[in-house]
Amino acid sequence: MMRRVVDTNVPIVANGRNTTASIDCRLAAVEFLHSLIEDGQTVLDLGGQIQAEYHTYLYPSGEPGVGDLFYLMVLNSAPKSIVRIDLPIDPLTSEFLDFPDDPELGDFDPSDRKFVAAARKANVPIANAIDSDWLDYILPLNENGIAVEFICGCDQTKWNMEA
Repeated sequence: MMRRVVDTNVPIVANGRNTTASIDCRLAAVEFLHSLIEDGQTVLDLGGQIQAEYHTYLYPSGEPGVGDLFYLMVLNSAPKSIVRIDLPIDPLTSEFLDFPDDPELGDFDPSDRKFVAAARKANVPIANAIDSDWLDYILPLNENGIAVEFICGCDQTKWNMEA
């Protein structure tokens, strides 16, 4: 069974709204989410920070896109489809304790740190569609035990529609 932490850009790309993602990339995101919904598990934090980010970009009705359907599944907390883990936060720094203490990740996007901490704690890959930060930091992420699954591949020139 596939288990993943899903960066918000994956359901956004699957929806096809507010994105410049190529058709191939969008189809890859749709297929990935269909597989995850049908026979997989999504890892979320008990504190609700990942779900709160989904709420900012996705429709809770589950329509009209596949990314919205994915979000509806998250909201319904389907017991076979959702795994919730505790991600403790350092009270002094407000940083996730499971985020690697690595200077190479010092400038890593603060809004994506929850995904890294969840993936590290649950020992599962992070699914990414078109966020280049994951490519920019792939070496230190891998060195700290965090795998990233590039749904749209690693060639950024194929991520977006041609002008």
